[in-house]
Amino acid sequence: MRSHYCGNITEAQLDTAVSVCGWVHNRRDHGGVIFIDLRDRSGIVQIVIDPDTPESFATAERVRGEYVLRASGRVRCRPEGTANPDMPTGKVEVLIKDLEVLNTAATPPFQLDEHHVHEDTRLKFRYIDLRTERMQRNLVLRAQVSRVLRDYLDGNGFLDIETPMLTKATPEGARDYLVPSRTHPGRFFALPQSPQLFKQLLMMSGFDRYYQIVRCFRDEDLRADRQPEFTQLDVEMSFVDERDIMQLMEAMIRSVFDTVLDVSLPDPFPRLSYGDAMQHYGTDCPDLRNPLRLIELGDIMAAVEFKVFAGPANRLEGRVAALRAPGGGRLTRKQIDDYAEFVTIYGAKGLAYIKVNEIGAGREGLQSPILKFLPDEVIDAIMDRTDAAAGDLIFFGADDAVVVNHALGALRDKLALDLGLLEEGWRPLWVVDFPMFGSSAEGHGWEALHHPFTAPSVDHGALVADPGAALSRAYDMVLNGSEIGGGSIRIHNPEMQSTVFGLLGIGPDEARDKFGFLLDALQYGCPPHGGISFGLDRLVMLIAGEHSIRDVIPFPKTQTASCLMTAAPTTVDEVQLREIGIRLRRSEQPEK
Repeated sequence: MRSHYCGNITEAQLDTAVSVCGWVHNRRDHGGVIFIDLRDRSGIVQIVIDPDTPESFATAERVRGEYVLRASGRVRCRPEGTANPDMPTGKVEVLIKDLEVLNTAATPPFQLDEHHVHEDTRLKFRYIDLRTERMQRNLVLRAQVSRVLRDYLDGNGFLDIETPMLTKATPEGARDYLVPSRTHPGRFFALPQSPQLFKQLLMMSGFDRYYQIVRCFRDEDLRADRQPEFTQLDVEMSFVDERDIMQLMEAMIRSVFDTVLDVSLPDPFPRLSYGDAMQHYGTDCPDLRNPLRLIELGDIMAAVEFKVFAGPANRLEGRVAALRAPGGGRLTRKQIDDYAEFVTIYGAKGLAYIKVNEIGAGREGLQSPILKFLPDEVIDAIMDRTDAAAGDLIFFGADDAVVVNHALGALRDKLALDLGLLEEGWRPLWVVDFPMFGSSAEGHGWEALHHPFTAPSVDHGALVADPGAALSRAYDMVLNGSEIGGGSIRIHNPEMQSTVFGLLGIGPDEARDKFGFLLDALQYGCPPHGGISFGLDRLVMLIAGEHSIRDVIPFPKTQTASCLMTAAPTTVDEVQLREIGIRLRRSEQPEK
């Protein structure tokens, strides 16, 4: 039906007959000549209809926004003074000979060039929202990123292999989406949270380099960078160590940025230990564009009489830290109070501060309600340790280390944005040397910091002797404060896997019930192997400059995991429920 895409009509086609198809972006009647901006996914071209073609002119007179047209004519230069330098097609137009309405359109619920459409409206009419320049650009970008990833992996000997969507429920950190089985009443499949076990089985099957761009499902509370169904790039390799995987994967990400954005990322990416990340940034995914750092003050505060500081400083699990905001002295009391309210979200009980008015005047050059509780030598030590200067503001966190890290880590990011401290550009890094285990939520026993198939960096004896001190062979790739990928070397020894299950409170019977097929496979010649998964949605979101993965997913869910466009999830009739052996409780019956 068409010879060219709208956005591809340039001076190269001058005096050429072309046919284009698309939607009416806008229509202008200039008293005898009608101009229509015709749009498809490649862009916009201006078509011109004059009375010399009476039939086409009559058709153009009844055309309205979002009508679908086919237009044929000859390409010519725009008249002098009417070129649009902001458009790739801005120097030319198509003088139309034949114009055909392929379909009419009702008035859309919002204008495509409207910038402040409520997200609920965008999601309800997603097929309209997807026509906007922003969403067209984002989805084209997503396709480009996927293509570069595939080309890189194909070129490095990886095989694209599918894994099942209907599988067995296994504990992987979130609730499973369950699918009842009609042919096995009372039994359920689970939608995969990841292909973790299957890709390990592929390594045991001899497919030493696997990848898959795969849909995953997690029933968890949502936020801007989470969806109940999401896409990840899944990679696994045999006969490798951490260095092999990290070198290959950072080269892959460099290839993406070089191809898609013409940006050169560092080679190699810097590496940061988990301990240093928490110590200096309060998070295991720090944004290195942010120059602010957490500064340890526990040794300085241990002997002060001020119990708010001395208490945490003398507890093994406590921490006292400072965060210096350069130029923060200009903040008002209300702004400081707002920051104090902000950190309560992360468990902090308050936010002490010192304003530095004159650095050489001792306590007389400072302003703070806490100064009266601190001796001069402690104040001097704080100023020296934080490298404070006149005009700075120093915030303090004192509590359990977990609370201090979360609160000051979040405050660090917020201050950098509010004070304009965030640097431009891209700052990738690897975070390594994660603890193997963390304390369980119940306060006793252990839980895996990554997942129960991650290999420890110590031998079997050392792991059993002191699980809390063991590090894992895990690694996360972080970009501008967002974790975009995470992986590990896997356990390939049956005895080690059983030991890790035991430390996690998964007894032999439960392990056999949930992971029997994996334990069996480990006995039949399992190679050393490891891998990584990248959040494709999150990676594309960052590259596109968006703040929510919903803006790079064609048909996303809301924060309540519903689809406004299709009204899913919906009820089903009783016949369907009986077929799969499910009966709703009275409290769950849908309203009539």
